[in-house]
Amino acid sequence: MDSNTDRAKSLVSIMKLKRFFRVSLLILASLLVVISVFAQFGLKMRKSDKEVLETFRIANVPLEFRTVGTGDNVVHYAVTGSDTLPTLLFVHGSPGSWDAFEGYLLDADLRKKFRIISLDRPGFGYSNFGEARSLKENTALCYQVYQAEYMGKPIHIIGHSIGGPVVLDLAQTHSVAFASISILAGSISGKYEAPEKWRLPFVAVPLRFLVPGALRVSNDEIWMFKKELAGLDSGYGNLQIPVYFIHGDADPLVPVGNAYFGMEKLEGSGLGHIEIIEGANHFIPWKHFDLIKKHLLQL
Repeated sequence: MDSNTDRAKSLVSIMKLKRFFRVSLLILASLLVVISVFAQFGLKMRKSDKEVLETFRIANVPLEFRTVGTGDNVVHYAVTGSDTLPTLLFVHGSPGSWDAFEGYLLDADLRKKFRIISLDRPGFGYSNFGEARSLKENTALCYQVYQAEYMGKPIHIIGHSIGGPVVLDLAQTHSVAFASISILAGSISGKYEAPEKWRLPFVAVPLRFLVPGALRVSNDEIWMFKKELAGLDSGYGNLQIPVYFIHGDADPLVPVGNAYFGMEKLEGSGLGHIEIIEGANHFIPWKHFDLIKKHLLQL
């Protein structure tokens, strides 16, 4: 009798344990679905045009949003200032959007001297959000902004972080189009970039669908860019304009060796200029705004 009772209790315990695991798996699956749905629609890291226009209206700064391209090849960007002035064209890092440089578009001193444009790189902001593009595709699509906005005045291009290789490739590919390039904490050399193999699982299905919004685009494009950086090494001979490298020596995300590498590649050309900011991290466009502004006013 005791044996049968014990056996019955064991069976009940096993059934409860199985039920627990089934419920737990169901809860886990439901959570993954919720996270996946949030990942598809959340964390876009962009402001609405309407919200930004109100900010600029209050500051009494005229601002216009424009787009170039069609279908899946649209680039959205913000413009302030007269097209009779030279232009500063900003290219943001990863993730990000045009408003990373909002403070520069609002700056009165810069607007006296320049028309200022800041764009959403492909896959970010309102430039076909969600679809990462390769370095070469970034270059081709961003060049559309130059083609639409060139009015016979010099255009200086400025790229931060992964925007660095984009502006470098733009200048290498279109050697006489721009007046200068400024690379702020630019990730331009595979020699100094960590492999970051941990990114690979999040590039592939199904894990990529658990990475939210702009972070998924960022992970996808960084994985692609790292394979393409070596292609820039042979293009420095095409450059015919000043190249400014500004980098912090305490940058934990993009090693300062990138800036020194760029200077090495330009050695003897007279085109390379470098400024290393002591103790600065990766976020120099904002933490060292005055220094970057001073540099831009001297262009």
